[in-house]
Amino acid sequence: QVQLVESGGGLVQAGGSLRLSCAASGRTFSRNSMGWFRQAPGKEREFVAAISWSGGNTYYADFVKGRFTISRNNAKNTVYLQMNSLKPEDTAIYYCAAHQRPLHSGYLPKEYEYDYWGQGTQVTVSS
Repeated sequence: QVQLVESGGGLVQAGGSLRLSCAASGRTFSRNSMGWFRQAPGKEREFVAAISWSGGNTYYADFVKGRFTISRNNAKNTVYLQMNSLKPEDTAIYYCAAHQRPLHSGYLPKEYEYDYWGQGTQVTVSS
């Protein structure tokens, strides 16, 4: 059974940092692009960041550029999201997702472009 499990969420003050992890099991995603999305209360899920299978290409939503960094360790089948300078508006459930087609390096900002999803981890930023 394929699973993506997010961890690392929690409560942090504005200006603080968190590092989210997404560990995959059941199959390897070392040849697949991975993404992070988030959903705030009362809002639709939105794209945050994505990384190509090799890690050579990364993409970010404008509202996180310069503050968040996506990375991956293919040997550990894990993707990370380092979040710095957090703001109250970053409060949301954060989800990781995997793209099905291997060796893809392009920009994947849409939910329908991802085939596997984790259950999410809550990030709460207090002011």
